[in-house]
Amino acid sequence: QVLSKEDPPRKTYVYKLSTPVSAQWISLVVGPFEVLPDKNGISVSHMCLSSTLSKLDNTISFFHDAYSCYEDYLAASFPFGLYKQIFLPSEMVVSPTSFGASTCIFSADILNDEKVIDQIIGTRIKLAYALARQWFGIYTSAEEPNDDWLLDGLAGFLTDLFIKRYLGNNEARYRRFKANCTVCQFDVSGATALGSPDASTDLYGTQTLGSYGKIRSLKAVAVLQTLEKQMGPDSFRKILQMIVASTRASRTLSTKEFRHLANKIGNLERPFLKEFFPRWIESCGCPIMRLGISYNKRRNLVELAVSRGCTAKADPGSDSHVNGDIQEGATGWPGMMSVRVHETDGVYDHPILPMAGEALQVVELQCHSKLAAKRFQKTKKGSKPDGSDDNVDASTQENRTSMDSPLLWIRVDPEMEYLAEIHFHQPIQMWINQLEKDKDVISQSQAIAVLEKLPQLSFAVINALNNFLNDTKAFWRVRVEAAYALAVTASEETDLAGLLHLVKFYKSRRFDTDIGLPRPNDFHDIPEYFVLEAIPHAVALVRSSDKSSPRQAIEFILQLLKYNDNNGNVYSDVYWLAAMVQAIGEVEFGQQGIGLLSSLLKRIDRLLQFDNFMPGYNGVLTVSCIRALARIAERVSSSICLDRICELIAPFRSMDKPWKVRIEASRVLLDLELHHKGLDAALLLFLKYTDEERSLRG
Repeated sequence: QVLSKEDPPRKTYVYKLSTPVSAQWISLVVGPFEVLPDKNGISVSHMCLSSTLSKLDNTISFFHDAYSCYEDYLAASFPFGLYKQIFLPSEMVVSPTSFGASTCIFSADILNDEKVIDQIIGTRIKLAYALARQWFGIYTSAEEPNDDWLLDGLAGFLTDLFIKRYLGNNEARYRRFKANCTVCQFDVSGATALGSPDASTDLYGTQTLGSYGKIRSLKAVAVLQTLEKQMGPDSFRKILQMIVASTRASRTLSTKEFRHLANKIGNLERPFLKEFFPRWIESCGCPIMRLGISYNKRRNLVELAVSRGCTAKADPGSDSHVNGDIQEGATGWPGMMSVRVHETDGVYDHPILPMAGEALQVVELQCHSKLAAKRFQKTKKGSKPDGSDDNVDASTQENRTSMDSPLLWIRVDPEMEYLAEIHFHQPIQMWINQLEKDKDVISQSQAIAVLEKLPQLSFAVINALNNFLNDTKAFWRVRVEAAYALAVTASEETDLAGLLHLVKFYKSRRFDTDIGLPRPNDFHDIPEYFVLEAIPHAVALVRSSDKSSPRQAIEFILQLLKYNDNNGNVYSDVYWLAAMVQAIGEVEFGQQGIGLLSSLLKRIDRLLQFDNFMPGYNGVLTVSCIRALARIAERVSSSICLDRICELIAPFRSMDKPWKVRIEASRVLLDLELHHKGLDAALLLFLKYTDEERSLRG
């Protein structure tokens, strides 16, 4: 503080950052903040306005875990001395997260109340990522714009390390698997090439914005994890420690230098790196591997047919890397993929599947287990000469086929060593075996994804999905996938068995058997809470042959809303109710269900009034109600008055409502105007809203 000699004197505050950084990372926040020093002895201060202090105290209780995790892994102290986290009201921030040297500004929306369950995981990951960016991205910056991917990827890699250590290995693997699937789906053009000079020049940096930016971030982490698996975790850790070491002369990092470190410290051979970096960093696209098996009984081996491809297609009429940054002559990716065969006598890994090679190839995998000698069985009367039976369903045939080999199930790239889109074909019974017996969350998720898309469903498949849903030892996110799979597979051909299983599962956990109604809420079992929360939405996705929701599905959701009771529960039910309301928005009203529409609308109206009278957490329930009303209005416009729906939503645009609620109400009203009156009417309404918005007047 410096006092001037003027009359009256002025007080000037001078701030100094001892560690040099790029000018873009200098940030300053001024306000009447409540300052909460960290209680675990680390150099961190948390700040917010007084109205959110209690939420802040609950939110940052974990933060020392992330802080200590990073310092331990990198063998380096926090580079800027004191770290400050500032949480501002959402209407005051430009973006949900703003990074600065030794500071990070967040929207206060990510602060979670001690009674709110759903936001905890997401908030912790966001705060952990922001802390990781202090090391990679701010303290250590990119030498050139083409090197930004590397710092972004290293920050994401560090965040994944925190997730694995403190949120669990299942959470980390599941998130990485889903992220890899997303990358493979959208990595189709030069915009997703991580370090291509041509793509960067032609796109003027826009490839880092929006959805492309998210895909690039996910891809960067996946590529770095591939490198870590190739060189080993200890070598990769040494490289990161060298990058952030205080004795390092330069505070910038380039892809070229990182490649040199991978060769020198990681002991990766130059030919591998010479192929790896151009293929993964300078080019776009991910490998596509299509595989199928055939068991050769005489030779006791598996013949694995492989078809190789790429998610990105080269544009023959263009030389631009933006349209297709695939190097001419490139036939694949460096590395050898492993195939894991689960046999009756054990599990065997076969690292024999090259990532590069001919487009079509057959690979042989020798089996180690022997088939047990079969006893001769007399042919039953009425059976076919080959021993099959007209009355045996498809699942029995699949069982019989699997018993003719020592194979239980097969997995390709089980340790997720490569970023690849894998389509694998094996008998249905082997997929069921994989779901029931493999403990890996990725394996279970892959099995569910295949089983739910089968053109013809057997009761064996439905029962396997139901058994997995009921397995409390299984990871809750995959159990949720099983619930949605049961909804998708529910059809009149199977007597809506999937719907019946979903309802039965929910009632066995939440209903009082004596009176046949839901018990008061009790959310002490967090994983079970998340699974049960997904059931109403899954039930709402069930469709009859006429593509409408079965009446019993609508009645079930209405019953849950009607008898929801949160008295005595230590946790808030705001997200629980929001999930039920979201389920209403997914319902397709046919002739049988349209009679229940008025009752559902009354329930939504009642929830809106309740949340307006006693505002809940971040307007979550109100936003969900507004979205549900809009979806209903779009689907059954002939059965309800659109003006009445608009009148119900319009008051939520007023200035006294939470920021998120106002935005959602405006968006929904614009969508309804577009849907029912056309583009011109929607544009006029948008201009009207813009003119009325006070925050735009400066």
